[in-house]
Amino acid sequence: PACLSDPSLGTHCYVRIKDSGLRFHYVAAGERGKPLMLLLHGFPEFWYSWRYQLREFKSEYRVVALDLRGYGETDAPIHRQNYKLDCLITDIKVILDSLGYSK
Repeated sequence: PACLSDPSLGTHCYVRIKDSGLRFHYVAAGERGKPLMLLLHGFPEFWYSWRYQLREFKSEYRVVALDLRGYGETDAPIHRQNYKLDCLITDIKVILDSLGYSK
């Protein structure tokens, strides 16, 4: 649907995690260098759940709405063990590092 590519929501971006080989999708709004607001969806949603927050907070923050593994345009591993909490936490840490927010 056209609403998923609405440029007023932000820019669609991708990052590949070296260790897992997975490609992650996220939508980013607001200027780089501003404080980060990371938005993580629940089950069974994806980045679009945060469309109102992307618009609302982009003037003060770098807002990033991430598609977690297996959701939206992010790669979906086949095996169930790849969805354990420690895998998800590692994904988020590596993605934050790649965005330049390591604290």
